[in-house]
Amino acid sequence: MNASHITALKTKHATLDAAIAEEMRKPAPDDATVRSLKKQKLRLKEELASG
Repeated sequence: MNASHITALKTKHATLDAAIAEEMRKPAPDDATVRSLKKQKLRLKEELASG
């Protein structure tokens, strides 16, 4: 995996982390949205680890 691909994955990971934090700040966070974002974040983490 090349450096630019790793950088892109790390950027997406950080963006998802921010989106999760934003959702959790809401008075009534949407569980389905949080779960979906966390799954996407985990997939990116796994891809980074395997690369």
